[in-house]
Amino acid sequence: MNAQPFDEPSRPERARWATLPPSTIVIERLWDGSPAPDAGPRIALRFDEAELLQIEIDAPFHADPAPHAPAGSCPRLWEYEVVELFLLGSRERYLELEFGPHGHYLALRLAGVRRLQAEGMTLSYAAKVAGGRWAAQASVPLAWLPPDWSRFNAYAIDGEGARRRYWARFPVPGARPDFHRLDCFGTFEGAAPSSSPRMV
Repeated sequence: MNAQPFDEPSRPERARWATLPPSTIVIERLWDGSPAPDAGPRIALRFDEAELLQIEIDAPFHADPAPHAPAGSCPRLWEYEVVELFLLGSRERYLELEFGPHGHYLALRLAGVRRLQAEGMTLSYAAKVAGGRWAAQASVPLAWLPPDWSRFNAYAIDGEGARRRYWARFPVPGARPDFHRLDCFGTFEGAAPSSSPRMV
């Protein structure tokens, strides 16, 4: 599916986002809220005057197999080692961004839970593995963000088979990890649904 028309945030709204201070998201718990045995990824966000959301990732490298695809936009990236950021606006419109350590990424725009509206968008992305960690940078146009965007969640996945682990910034409790639990998303002001931990 190619990128399709999507309600874009207004120019005044994008201008307001561009004035927001930098933020850092620390993913320090597993998907159900239980403590993780080791340190998780960090995602730094900042907005610039070019109407871009700049994303920087610093994460442990688990040496999982890379996708059998060239670097760039990669379908089903969630099946590999990945860090994910979901940005939620009004009327259940949200942007799903996935990033891998080998230069792969995936951008999806959804209108309603799991209701895909656009995919295959191209963004600027670079990743590098150094020792036991990987770092990445991405530039996302603010026009991609859902209108009235104010809530988010961030995730990570690593390991294979029985060692597969799912992380979440704000827990998504249930029978299995479900990253599309929009009711569990938190806000960038630090307030979170129920008793979820605050952003650092």
